[in-house]
Amino acid sequence: MDRKKIHFKMRSRVFFILFFSKSLRGVTSSMDTYTLNRETALKLDGSDPLKNYRKLFYIPKDTIYLDGNSLGLLSKPAEDSLQKTISEWKNLGINGWFEGNPDWWHYGEYFGELMAPLVGAKANEVVATGTTTLNLHTLVSAFYKPNKIKNKILADELNFPTDIYALESQIKLKGLSPDAHLILVPSPDGRMLDEQQIIDYMNPDIALVVLPSVLYRSGQLLDIERLTQAAHTRGIPIGFDCSHSVGVIPHKLHEWEVDFAIWCSYKYLNSGPGGTAFLYIHEKHFDMQPGLTGWFGYIKNKQFDMLLNFEHAKHAGGWQISSSNILCSASLEGSLKMFHEVGIEKIRDKSMKLTDYLIYLADEILGPKGFSVGTPRVPQHRSGHVALEHEKAAEITKELMKRNVITDFRKPNIIRIAPIALYNTYNEVWQTIKIIEAIVNEYTD
Repeated sequence: MDRKKIHFKMRSRVFFILFFSKSLRGVTSSMDTYTLNRETALKLDGSDPLKNYRKLFYIPKDTIYLDGNSLGLLSKPAEDSLQKTISEWKNLGINGWFEGNPDWWHYGEYFGELMAPLVGAKANEVVATGTTTLNLHTLVSAFYKPNKIKNKILADELNFPTDIYALESQIKLKGLSPDAHLILVPSPDGRMLDEQQIIDYMNPDIALVVLPSVLYRSGQLLDIERLTQAAHTRGIPIGFDCSHSVGVIPHKLHEWEVDFAIWCSYKYLNSGPGGTAFLYIHEKHFDMQPGLTGWFGYIKNKQFDMLLNFEHAKHAGGWQISSSNILCSASLEGSLKMFHEVGIEKIRDKSMKLTDYLIYLADEILGPKGFSVGTPRVPQHRSGHVALEHEKAAEITKELMKRNVITDFRKPNIIRIAPIALYNTYNEVWQTIKIIEAIVNEYTD
């Protein structure tokens, strides 16, 4: 590599570090209106346009639940749609496949159509099917086409491990070595990724890029549009795991021309444990042959012809493999209809305000006690959770649970706190910070 390129990469890294270190010290304009007393939280709750949705959720008794980025709570609309499907099973039996409302036969496509506006996709570009990792296997098996020149997959070292495992196995299935053919973009600080550095790694030997939309530890939100454009300029297809962004952030997957994406539904979408996942594929790829095939991807009006030659449907539904998991999908109807009623933009607006307030309180109250915030300060650069860092994070998380405050811990030193727009309050954020303060005081007494 020549000196100019080395100098450029060094400058981009320095800019990244300076940018984020500055943002970690700064405050947003909304923080100027906050105070440390509880009255601020109560005032924010009183003027919250989404406050009435809290009563639609089952919140564990005497509990502050701030773990919706791992498992969202059950809503009454989701419960109703699940109960409706159970009733259909009870009363219709096998006829539910064609007489259910919606009929079970088209469950994947039906929920894909409901989901599409929330991610900025066309109705036939999204389908509810399988699980997140299975869907990643399905899509990578088709999009990863190594040849003598382009034969490597580009990912990142901060990605959720299951995605890395899947990419490694797909490389092995092509008869190649993950050590040589899986390139992981390093993180300058162990928290964030430098988007320019990701682009710099898009070399001529890269056959596919797979990235998270949001880093699951720090909550950093990547610029999907910028990265997609950079990959396409270099003739590289790109896909995103959007599990930590769908349901809390608006997307424009079709407009940005993202080639494919996957996400779960049990976090911000509140579909329940093990809820059916989603996949998106841009319409320009509808003629592409899926790498992993099964009978539920067959053209619907021919599916019961039971022909041995596979003919996949030319839309996202053609990427299904097995029959829909009806009971794991049913709750999506009530949940997604509620999201449409609220509007993803309003959800994003409150989410940014909740995390702004959380960061403000963490700085002022917990900062002097050894805590730091490992999440971007600029709201547009983060998703729906905040990473609090402390040397005793694991112990503090356990103590929080004893006090019925549900967060989660990520190694080595992160307490992830996710205030959810539809059911968490500013007062709960304030209470949580004060409880953490009390726990730390106990350690130091």
